[in-house]
Amino acid sequence: MKENMKTTALFVAAISMFLFTSCGSKTQQGQQQAPVAYKTIKVKAEDRTIDTKYSATIRGRQDIQVLPQVSGTLQRLCVTEGQRVTKGQTLFVIDQVPYQAALNTAKANLEAAKAAEATAKLSLESTKNLFQQQVVSEFDLQTAQNAYAQAKAAVAQANAAVTNAANSLSYTVVKSPANGVVGTLPYRVGALVGPSIPTPLTTVSDNHQMYVYFSMTEAQMLEKIRQAGSAEAAVKAMPAVRLQLVDGSEYEQTGVVETAAGVVDQNTGSVSLRAVFDNPKGLLHSGSTGNVVIPVELKNHIVIPATAVKQLQTVHQVFKVENKNGQRTAVGTNIEVAPYNTGKEFIVLSGLKVGDEIIADGAGMVKEGALVK
Repeated sequence: MKENMKTTALFVAAISMFLFTSCGSKTQQGQQQAPVAYKTIKVKAEDRTIDTKYSATIRGRQDIQVLPQVSGTLQRLCVTEGQRVTKGQTLFVIDQVPYQAALNTAKANLEAAKAAEATAKLSLESTKNLFQQQVVSEFDLQTAQNAYAQAKAAVAQANAAVTNAANSLSYTVVKSPANGVVGTLPYRVGALVGPSIPTPLTTVSDNHQMYVYFSMTEAQMLEKIRQAGSAEAAVKAMPAVRLQLVDGSEYEQTGVVETAAGVVDQNTGSVSLRAVFDNPKGLLHSGSTGNVVIPVELKNHIVIPATAVKQLQTVHQVFKVENKNGQRTAVGTNIEVAPYNTGKEFIVLSGLKVGDEIIADGAGMVKEGALVK
């Protein structure tokens, strides 16, 4: 009797253990295979205009350094920093006394040379008459002719000296080489200046138009060249560009891209471009920085939200929803995206086609093969 009861107890325990294990396995299997609710979308092609930004440096159309052509003490400053000037307007005056004295001396030397020339001419004419009368020899006549030629040369030399002295005197009045705005004035009255000074007297910036320099990657430039057919055509095909100023505001005038460098910078792998902006109010200043904003028109491209993309360094991945064994399953798919985006959307170049269903949110938390509810 005891042996039968022991056998029965062991049998019941074994059955219980089997049922418990089986139930636990089913429960665990049910937890692993439970579908998860995800927001999904059907991929479609759309049109977009995306603003791409490039760091930029602003320069005046002309930034002309003003250097003196003669040496001397600075006597007058005729402008102030930031003053708008016109071409030919007086900026500085250098001590004129020594140069005026040199001009006076040159003029006096010219008068003396002219008098010597007149004397030599009279002597030549007299010698000619005496030669005709056979009073003097041919040697005397030739000597008189040479003396007259020498006197004429002395007059020409004196004239050149007067011109040089007058030019030197004129250089003491330093004038603006162009219309523009005066830069800093590092020298003050009494300073000794000259052609070899390390810092210019000032810089005049012609800022009625401003050059804005920016760079784009070699890949971006290649794409534009392929689309247009040549580098020149790519530049001409670029749309009007905008300028975002350093305070975040947008400049009221639009600009035009004029040139693109023909050489790629080996250090940065970028191509330098130049846009020109009108500056009627003088709001833009040479040396400022900002961002060039270029709109990119995209026609019939697949656009997906950024939340649908899982990024692993340079790899972009989405999860397509596919039917496998009767179950909606998340399948990781690598995609190629455009080098520009809005920050909230990606432009897909390859890896997806219109009509594909993808998980639209939380792609970073999705596991490969997960069941999608």
